[in-house]
Amino acid sequence: MSIQKINIEEFLALAKQYSVLDVRSPGEYKHAHIPAAISLPLFTDEERKEVGTTYKQQSREAAIKIGLDFFGPKMRKTVETVEGFLNSRFPGAGQQNEKPELRNICIHCWRGGMRSAAVAWLLDMYGFKVYLLAGGYKAYRKWVLAQFEKDYNFNIIGGYTGSGKTLLLHELRKQGKTIIDLEGLANHKGSAFGALENIPQPGQEMFENSLAESLANIENRKSTLFLEDESQRIGNLQIPMPLWYNMRKSPVYFVDIPFEERLKYIAGDYGKQQKEELKNAILRIQKRLGGLETKNAVRYLEEDNYMECFRILLTYYDKWYYKGLQNRENLSSLLNKIPCASVDTASNTIKLLSCNTVSA
Repeated sequence: MSIQKINIEEFLALAKQYSVLDVRSPGEYKHAHIPAAISLPLFTDEERKEVGTTYKQQSREAAIKIGLDFFGPKMRKTVETVEGFLNSRFPGAGQQNEKPELRNICIHCWRGGMRSAAVAWLLDMYGFKVYLLAGGYKAYRKWVLAQFEKDYNFNIIGGYTGSGKTLLLHELRKQGKTIIDLEGLANHKGSAFGALENIPQPGQEMFENSLAESLANIENRKSTLFLEDESQRIGNLQIPMPLWYNMRKSPVYFVDIPFEERLKYIAGDYGKQQKEELKNAILRIQKRLGGLETKNAVRYLEEDNYMECFRILLTYYDKWYYKGLQNRENLSSLLNKIPCASVDTASNTIKLLSCNTVSA
């Protein structure tokens, strides 16, 4: 068998069929990785540091020797670990059988250098068919950033807070429409209250990786793609600027639901959260909310008067959303208002799709 070195496009195509092994250190993998990749570190973080220091301070040859000291005792375990990965995905794939393609694997390191080459050599010798990513993870990151520069046919689902935009987006997916759930990828609902469920957000780089792959998985980039209207930041993360600019010049379909209906929905939704968490979220926006309104909102919360508490907060968020909505060039030609009586996902989806200007 022989190791086949391939470019990023070929690598990602094969990654949909075969296991992807990331042989970088645990720290590198934890920071960010190809979403489909399994961590199979050649070195620990400490070993990687020692090899790198030796390379810089002594020589390439000295670094390789130290690397071999670390790698040698791990060879058998590495092979057995890969067999385990494959057997969990394709039962029987760890052994020679009538389907040799099940023993195909994709490998990468940081730059497509010695780490991935060493593991590829070992697995190839054992009998796996190995595809090695030319340029490594660095080439992948270049591919990721390139996805945000492409043109997409976006339709933006707009509406004030409490309009059920995320529910509407998911209903569109059930109807067979193509969507990108930015808040889902970011693990955040996009406001000071967005992290109340205590689900940690990914790092910026990992968010970009997942977003790029979601965009790349669209079968036809010219087809209509639905996204929720967002500020440039979602919690601690930023929508990549080229993509953000594309969103800002795209048609906005504004689901226009009366204030009181949105208030009932948002109070019922967030009213299920822990009171202390809600209070902390209010205090995070107190500078912009204002001292008096912050005091009143916290008082209503402590009195279990969620309707009046969220009336203050909804008024605040309506003001900021309106400002962001208006801060678009040629808004009059982009904005399409869709009057809706309540947060009725099924009914509002029908109204959205029946709008003459929506390319469904």
